[in-house]
Amino acid sequence: MDPRKNPFAPGAGTKPPALVGRDDQIESFDVLLERLENGYAEQSMIITGLRGVGKTVLLEVFREKAEAREWATVEWEVEKNSPFSSKMASQVRRALLQLAPKARWTNRLARAASILKSFTLTFNPDGAMTAGLDIDALVGVGDSGTLSEDLTDLFVATGEAAREQQTGVIFLLDEIQYLRPAELEALIAALHRCARRSLPITLVGAGLPQIPRLAGEAKSYSERLFRFPVIGELDAKTDARDALVLPARDLGVEFESDAIDLIVDYTQGYPYFLQEYGKIVWDESPTSPISRIDTRSVLPLVEAKLDESFFRVRAERTTELELRYLFAMAELGPQAHRASEVARGIDRTTEQAGPVRSRLIDKGLLYTPGHGYAAFTVPQFDRYLLRRHSDLAGAPE
Repeated sequence: MDPRKNPFAPGAGTKPPALVGRDDQIESFDVLLERLENGYAEQSMIITGLRGVGKTVLLEVFREKAEAREWATVEWEVEKNSPFSSKMASQVRRALLQLAPKARWTNRLARAASILKSFTLTFNPDGAMTAGLDIDALVGVGDSGTLSEDLTDLFVATGEAAREQQTGVIFLLDEIQYLRPAELEALIAALHRCARRSLPITLVGAGLPQIPRLAGEAKSYSERLFRFPVIGELDAKTDARDALVLPARDLGVEFESDAIDLIVDYTQGYPYFLQEYGKIVWDESPTSPISRIDTRSVLPLVEAKLDESFFRVRAERTTELELRYLFAMAELGPQAHRASEVARGIDRTTEQAGPVRSRLIDKGLLYTPGHGYAAFTVPQFDRYLLRRHSDLAGAPE
């Protein structure tokens, strides 16, 4: 069929043509904004889940909804070891300019900008992040040199300015697990003070499943400050089928029922995999309806595309020993495994394998769902390892 009309949209954070199975999270976001607009405190939100389940897509939906309500929105994909203070300063600067052009700044907006100048000069002495604001630093606020205290001063002033403008500020942070502990602690403390004052400033983040644990370690009250909705695979009987059927049907193309079953079974309902399979089978099928024969015949193409675009780039970030550790996990199955079991698979003690496991967690390839356990952050990574790295089976040390 005509690839120019192909409705499926695999990609990093690309919004699918039919966004299904996420109604609860979207409704929770609407409630969050409306409560803050009305002067009520409400928990911020951090969405957690494995790779490819649509966390970034939801952040994009949230941005659109916030902008439709005329909120100041700032987006940030956290990068490992990126400079937090300078990035935060630039994001707050953007928020202040969205609240009102500088020519129409009130005293509260000017005060927030002065605190931003203090914050910037404290943590980034060149002052580049406040270039063009033409405002003096407010001495004694946002300049203690303690990140938690100064970020709190900055957030409170920004929230007060937003309330005066009868709007709000939302920070949309992706890959939030890459924040350092001190940075996460400072962010939680700043949001906590704003929540106590019912200020219209909030954060919606997205990250891997270890985030609730990291937030709890940073501040014990984080479970009261945040909601941690978990998103995963789509329901096989409803949403996963709709993700395939609805976009195609809008263009006059149908799937035979057993073709849908094959795709949903293979992908296990993971949104990114559904989009990749749907795109390939559309391009390769001669006519509608798309049959089970069509879907089965393209399976090698689907696996090759997933291996190239989704799995291989992650495997290539590992050392030989780290890859052997991952393969040993894959041989045990897709579920979480005890560190001692995996260590035996690479002929090491738990203590000897500990640093390998820690590096893989640090690289975002594993997470710890429970004490002493580790699991893949990438769905079906075990399948990839077993089909592409079978040479590691029984490999010598």
